[in-house]
Amino acid sequence: MFLAKYKLKFLIVFVASFLGTFCYAQQENQKNKRGLKDFYLRYFPIGVAVSPKNLVSDEAPLIKQNFNSLTAENAMKMTSLQPKEGVFNWAAADSIVDFAVKNKLKVRGHTLCWHDQTPDWLFIGPNGDRVSKELLLQRLKTYIQTVMKRYKGKVYAWDVVNEAVDDNPNHYLRRSKWYEIAGEDYIAKAFEYAHEADPTAQLFYNDYNGERPDKMANIFRLLKSLKDKGIVVHGIGLQSHWSIFEPNQTDLEAAIEKYSSIGLKIHITELDISIYPWEPSVRAKRPDEMETLTAELEQKQSDQYDMIFGVFRKYKNVIGNVTFWNVSDRYTWLDYFPVAGRKNYPLLFDAHLQPKKVYWRIVNFKKDK
Repeated sequence: MFLAKYKLKFLIVFVASFLGTFCYAQQENQKNKRGLKDFYLRYFPIGVAVSPKNLVSDEAPLIKQNFNSLTAENAMKMTSLQPKEGVFNWAAADSIVDFAVKNKLKVRGHTLCWHDQTPDWLFIGPNGDRVSKELLLQRLKTYIQTVMKRYKGKVYAWDVVNEAVDDNPNHYLRRSKWYEIAGEDYIAKAFEYAHEADPTAQLFYNDYNGERPDKMANIFRLLKSLKDKGIVVHGIGLQSHWSIFEPNQTDLEAAIEKYSSIGLKIHITELDISIYPWEPSVRAKRPDEMETLTAELEQKQSDQYDMIFGVFRKYKNVIGNVTFWNVSDRYTWLDYFPVAGRKNYPLLFDAHLQPKKVYWRIVNFKKDK
């Protein structure tokens, strides 16, 4: 009798232990199936910039698991969509939008008006001379309305004007061809045309270094002037091409509070964390520059990502999207730019599409109550 009770007690303990282990394994398995987007479901959509090739490669499952928002890295820029007047190439952009619609992903449009990757024909008049302000703005209107109407209801937010503020704080606006021909007016007109084309779309001004105090002051000046004129602009896109050296938490939080103080939404539009300092100019690679992601650099990168995601979560009420610029370290726009021959490692997934240590650092955070 005693032995039978002992066997029964042992059996109960064994079964309980087995069930506990099984349930834990199931929970861990489910956790491993979760993607980045799932950990941040209560905070904001998590996006990624893609090319059509990403969506038909072995990266596609990783994209679907981890992201719920897409941005076209290049396929929606003007040189891609309208290389010649009257000629539109829709195939690449359509493939990205179709993938998003099929998989129920949001789409951010990037970008409608930019000084770079803009075809030369836009600035040339009928007689081969410089185009007039009136014709330039008419061409811009036609372009914006054609593109936005095609994707109306599928693209929920657009980077309407990209990088119009000069890096030199003493210049205010960039001396681009847009500015030289149309003056400051082209910025307001671009937003007006965009709102006319799709009144339901969220419209953003997008720029880099928007958290640096000097440039932030001029970006804020521009956006406040637009809002004071009654121009519909919903938010600012902070590109967030950052590094392990910057930004610091104080500057980042100050920028978010400054922009949101006038009712602007904030999207983190082009996030990556370089392991090298920010450099604006192309140069040759030095012999002493690292070829690999060392443990020390990876730790610094993890610390920086952890800090900025802590800030993002803190300001979840004003941050409406966080988008990474490229899928993995297999390919990033920072590879060999601005330094020829120098590989970079700025993202959460390595070249084999496996999550790096930093990935687990930013998903294993203490949940808000």
